[in-house]
Amino acid sequence: MSALPYIDGPVLERLVPVGRAVAVLEQALRDGLDPELTPRRPTVDLPAGQLLLMPAAAGRYAGVKAVTVTPANPGRGLPRIQGTYLLLDGPTLAPLAALDGIALTSLRTPAVSALAVAHLAEPDARRLVVFGSGPQAYGHVLALREVRPVEHVTVVGRDPARAAALAARCRALGLTAESLTAGTPAGVVPDAVADAVADAIRAADLVACCTTAAQPLFPGKLARDGVTVVAVGSHEPGVRELDGDLVARATVVVEARSAALEEAGDVIIPIRHGTITSGHLAGNLAELIAGRVVAGPGPRVFKSTGMAWQDLVVAAAAYEAWK
Repeated sequence: MSALPYIDGPVLERLVPVGRAVAVLEQALRDGLDPELTPRRPTVDLPAGQLLLMPAAAGRYAGVKAVTVTPANPGRGLPRIQGTYLLLDGPTLAPLAALDGIALTSLRTPAVSALAVAHLAEPDARRLVVFGSGPQAYGHVLALREVRPVEHVTVVGRDPARAAALAARCRALGLTAESLTAGTPAGVVPDAVADAVADAIRAADLVACCTTAAQPLFPGKLARDGVTVVAVGSHEPGVRELDGDLVARATVVVEARSAALEEAGDVIIPIRHGTITSGHLAGNLAELIAGRVVAGPGPRVFKSTGMAWQDLVVAAAAYEAWK
């Protein structure tokens, strides 16, 4: 038996650049993939943390991503999140390839956001505010540039050095960029938001929330009508990056209603508080792509929790390009 091919992060990025990832995700939805039918994500509590399993099947392929979350790992000099993706042949379920699961997540999450932005945001969106300074934050800068003429980036992070480093990477792309520091490990306290951060949010055309915050990052009243806000940092019902004020004012699109109403605290918490109802959700990603979502006069919000069909579509594209 031959060894199973392994597609690592650098090879994955070469095989499926982010623009290509956006395209294959959109094509999968146009070809009839229904996000609502994606199996749920089982989470298993372990002594050291959690194990998340993300299975999916579509077309000629099936697959599963196994991700571990180990809170103590950063203190050991190890990643908090690790994982591997196993791609299978659809009809036989024979293993075809293994992929770096974290690199796959780092690619498909911004690509999904960019796909939503391509159908939600104002065509001339140029000013981007990014909350966070890790791989997802930079990935969103790269991905959103693929679908909108982004010129200026404001990075908002807890760690001044990391935020400044990300701003420098943005400038290396030819963008104008600045870094601002705000917040605590629980997120930015709304009444303590620095004036500079508030001004950046008011002026933003796009806002990408890519953090581990458990509380809203900024007061929703700061977001102007017409701005598009993407929130990707959480997949738990009790935590959120956006407040109820913003969600209530916005046209809200989710990957799948079923997943959002189970995992997305950004919409679950406002529903629990009576700020909105489940009927406030304007549509899922497939409906947005099909033109069945009409943005209202307020902000536009795309809430992502990450779904297994996205991993499968991008992993299959990488395998097709590799073989």
